[in-house]
Amino acid sequence: MKIRPVCLFILSLTAAASSMRGQDAVSSTASGEEAESERIIVSATRIDVPLDQSPASVSVVTSQDIEVKQIERVSDALREVPGLSVVQTGSAGQLTSVFTRGLRSEHTQVLLDGVPINQGLQGAFDFANLTTDDVDRIEVVRGPQSTLYGPRALAGVIQIFTKQGGGTPGIILSAEGGSYDTFRETIESDGKIDQFDYSIGASRIDTDNARPNNQYRNTASLANVGWAPNEQLRIGSLVMYSLSDTGNPNTILDPKPVDNFLTEKWLIAPHVDFRPVEWWDHKFIFSYDHERQLNDPNQDGFVGPTRALFERTTIDYQNDLRPTSWLTLTSGFFYSRVNAGQERPFILQIFGPQPTFVSDHTQETAGFLQATLTPVENLIFVAGGRLDHFNQFGDTWTYRFAGSYKIDQTNTTLHSSVATGFSPPSSQDKIFGMNFGLQPEKDLGWDAGIEQRLWENRVTIGATYFHNDLSNLIGFNGLFETLNLGAAYTQGVETELRAQPIVDLIVMASYTYLDAEKTSSADINQPVGARLPRRPRNEVYISASYLWCKKLRTTLAAKWVNAREELNFGGPNFDIEDYSFVNFAAEYEINAHLSIFGRIDNLTNEHYAEVFGFPALGRVAYGGVRLHW
Repeated sequence: MKIRPVCLFILSLTAAASSMRGQDAVSSTASGEEAESERIIVSATRIDVPLDQSPASVSVVTSQDIEVKQIERVSDALREVPGLSVVQTGSAGQLTSVFTRGLRSEHTQVLLDGVPINQGLQGAFDFANLTTDDVDRIEVVRGPQSTLYGPRALAGVIQIFTKQGGGTPGIILSAEGGSYDTFRETIESDGKIDQFDYSIGASRIDTDNARPNNQYRNTASLANVGWAPNEQLRIGSLVMYSLSDTGNPNTILDPKPVDNFLTEKWLIAPHVDFRPVEWWDHKFIFSYDHERQLNDPNQDGFVGPTRALFERTTIDYQNDLRPTSWLTLTSGFFYSRVNAGQERPFILQIFGPQPTFVSDHTQETAGFLQATLTPVENLIFVAGGRLDHFNQFGDTWTYRFAGSYKIDQTNTTLHSSVATGFSPPSSQDKIFGMNFGLQPEKDLGWDAGIEQRLWENRVTIGATYFHNDLSNLIGFNGLFETLNLGAAYTQGVETELRAQPIVDLIVMASYTYLDAEKTSSADINQPVGARLPRRPRNEVYISASYLWCKKLRTTLAAKWVNAREELNFGGPNFDIEDYSFVNFAAEYEINAHLSIFGRIDNLTNEHYAEVFGFPALGRVAYGGVRLHW
């Protein structure tokens, strides 16, 4: 059965090649298509590729999308992307996870300008405190991407790109207030002065939310600065800092009146982009990031107050060599060193001796090679492999094949891929896994899709079928031990629509169908055949934005989520209610330097919870003013 994805991949490319041979190459002159071809993405191949020729299943959320919908956090921007499920444990500031194609949150690699930012003992990324300040675009690549990005890219990659300053420096200031004593202030500035460019964004939010002990305070900043003495060289650095302080009210079934959690993160990542000649590029990134967590008091009744520290150093070198016009060889080297530790001096000893300090040290060294071929116009074929070596469990090998073909006559793109991915045991897994020799979780995934552009590119429709076979999953045996026990599969369909029927109207929609089932009996968390918890079977998103008289922009967005189950720890899962919400946003430009804005989230006052027992906010309203010059 494992040969099936490879066969389908070859068949899809054969069909594309047959279409190519049967038609003459005709270049389109429609202005809309030229604009589409100018949109370039990076994450699917690590090199520049036109979005309409991507060999992977990719979605892009632009800064314009973020601005018109008044999105303040990256997690809310991801709610419109097919194949992703965003799960927030209650209100703003609480743990926020993203599941890609039904896989766990730690199976998605999150990158910021090429720098991995998954953190913590679990190895997942908590989107609760990642704001949209200084964000230029978000690229989401679905399907195993470990060949390009290594660990945690089992399900896919979410890469956030910051803005790069250009032109005359400008500044934007905004302030808003609203429900539950919410106040938020932001500042953004970017520009270029001679050979120096910069962009910076910072924000502060204070809100009490709805429940007792549910307050949230967050300060965040992000900057991208660079120096380019000529067109061949840019030396820059990425700098990020955030400090968040939250009350943790816990589930409504077991409230915690004083539990508090503080998280402080900072990252610095100098980088060099160098092109000595037209056919040879070098990219070098050195990064260091640091996360400090303080949970005091921790009212769980077992562990008690804790203090944790996570630090990571990475080196990423990429070399793009173009020996001919139809071949690009991308190779690179990656090194990572992670130290994680947690102090828990008051942990109870009722279940036997429990350590008061736990820690983990992980080192990874990797090399990868990818060939991108364009033997004929509009046909892209990608093949690559990667070897990762870890200090604790040795070597892991991954591969990836992907291809796309764009048919100019019908403005259609066919794409397919087959790849392997892996996710190493997290520090948390290894701490509770004791000496059981945990091995990486693995995935064989494949997909095939089509994208059709109509009406001079005013309408774009895409659909992709995907399948993942997961093995070696780390599970729980009921004795406070984790082992490689599990197996599962996920499969489904992702569809996406983007339309601009008239200049001032933008319509977007997406639909995801997901079947996610456990297939192993060894892991006692769920019985065999159980649906993986918190993975909705159906998700629908739709939005429409219209600019009235070139002054007033209004946006209406809605989401519906259906057929979810919650984990019952060994017994049959139980159903969670479906939910939907509607958000409305408006902004009016008074003059070139001043605008006022407002929005209403959960317009219909829906009572729902994305995680059982952790209710989301009801109807809330916010309003503010924005200055820019």
